[in-house]
Amino acid sequence: MAFYCYILRCSDGSYYTGHTDNLEHRIAQHQSGELPCYTQARRPVTLAWSQDFPSRHEALTAERQIKGWSRTKKAALIATDWTALKEAAIPRAERALRLRRKRRSLP
Repeated sequence: MAFYCYILRCSDGSYYTGHTDNLEHRIAQHQSGELPCYTQARRPVTLAWSQDFPSRHEALTAERQIKGWSRTKKAALIATDWTALKEAAIPRAERALRLRRKRRSLP
């Protein structure tokens, strides 16, 4: 049995991350408002990204990890932009420091 981690794009542009063992059914539940959760007042929703995992534990671990990510990092994952994802993983303070160093080195 496969398990899925998924990201939905809500009607207000926000993202919702979850996991399930039946992706089509879970999306239908979100779409209908059946689930009393974040997406209920933000319908319609669209599936932006999903990945299957061999166990519920792995799908839940991915969900928890992604929920802690910035919007920028989630958008990079959805776009499968690995360069942007890697850049978004760098802490904000470190990115700012690198940018200042880069500006100083420009002629």
